[in-house]
Amino acid sequence: MLLRLALFIILAFFIGRALWRLLDGIVEGASGGSRGRQVPQRGLQMARDPVCGTFVVAERALSLTDGSTTVYFCSDACRDKYKPSRSGRTA
Repeated sequence: MLLRLALFIILAFFIGRALWRLLDGIVEGASGGSRGRQVPQRGLQMARDPVCGTFVVAERALSLTDGSTTVYFCSDACRDKYKPSRSGRTA
């Protein structure tokens, strides 16, 4: 009997918490607020890997200068595949 009561109290707590969060989200959405959640003012510059098409953060990616253009890569393998194709050799 005591175990059943303890389980009922725990279940009631979780259901109450879920309902509270649901109502809190509805009120927050209706008011247009975003308490504590800040959207960054400035995004990161992304570049597309020309070999596999993956988008990478430019400042953290591997890069190669191809003439006057800087090309960004997600990995050494993609950078190595790009080099032969640009110099006219086949892989």
